[in-house]
Amino acid sequence: MISKYYLGLDIGGTKSAVVLASLPENPADEKPLLHDRFVLPTGSAASPRALVDALLQAARRMLTGLGPDQTVVGTGISCGSPLDSRRGLILSPPNLPGWDQIPITEWVRDATGLPAWLLNDADAGALAEWRFGAGRGCQNMVFLTFGTGFGAGLILNGRLYSGIDDGAGEIGHVRISPTGPVGYGKAGSLEGFCSGGGIAQLARLMVLEKTQMGERVAFCDRAGGPEQLSARLVGEAADDGDPLAQEILAVSGRYLGQGLAILLDLLNPERIVIGSIFARSQRWIWPAADEVLKRESLARTYRRCQVLPAQLGEQTGDLAAVSIALEGEKGALPQ
Repeated sequence: MISKYYLGLDIGGTKSAVVLASLPENPADEKPLLHDRFVLPTGSAASPRALVDALLQAARRMLTGLGPDQTVVGTGISCGSPLDSRRGLILSPPNLPGWDQIPITEWVRDATGLPAWLLNDADAGALAEWRFGAGRGCQNMVFLTFGTGFGAGLILNGRLYSGIDDGAGEIGHVRISPTGPVGYGKAGSLEGFCSGGGIAQLARLMVLEKTQMGERVAFCDRAGGPEQLSARLVGEAADDGDPLAQEILAVSGRYLGQGLAILLDLLNPERIVIGSIFARSQRWIWPAADEVLKRESLARTYRRCQVLPAQLGEQTGDLAAVSIALEGEKGALPQ
């Protein structure tokens, strides 16, 4: 019996990885099996080509260990937007300076002799959570990244929906307040309030209000000053019982609730799955978000929709890239 294997490339602003995976005997019940993984810092390479070549060299080493009854179907590539999935081009993502008009699928095909498919990381994350995580079994799902950025991957009527040029789901660009933290190039955007960088900006502002009134903020002192604050540090302080940290996350939650209400009333999904920071700090973000969501959305759509934390955790990037290859093999990706 021939075993099918899949390569996945996850290209991120901080680190990039290549993985080799296969499906278990009962793929309906289990996640893909990860057999090998190679990671390196994205900024460690002198150029985009050098980074991709290093990943592909590692991929070729992985493939040499396969036997004659083990075949590799193709490679899924996950990367931040903007990109052109149909032509296989990476188009200058803000977290990847210098990645301009990169023909990534061509490079991968030439190096491996295998088919290659490209999607943005939100769409790829949606596929992974839909197939193997919190979205399993539903036909209409929204996946929200809530990490470095705030974007959405949309599963509508049992298929990925990406728009005419991979621009669907850019909910982080929606301005939700006239003023506020800057995200996606917009002050007061959803990404400004619901992302790692946005929460750090919000924390600096709210800490400044306290310090100007003569109060000390312990978690800011421990961080080494306001400029060193991050969403992770705020989350850890909230877990330790700091009331200001908890309020910072509640403010983020209230704006998240407004964004979720837009998605509910517009798309009427069965589930909204939220990753990264939300999954880590749900206990501080969700009560405030739910209060606003219940008030602002239609009662019927609110009752029918579950809002859940992402389930795949640290495996999200790997499984997202592999999921692209799985969908590409089936011809289920947007053409």
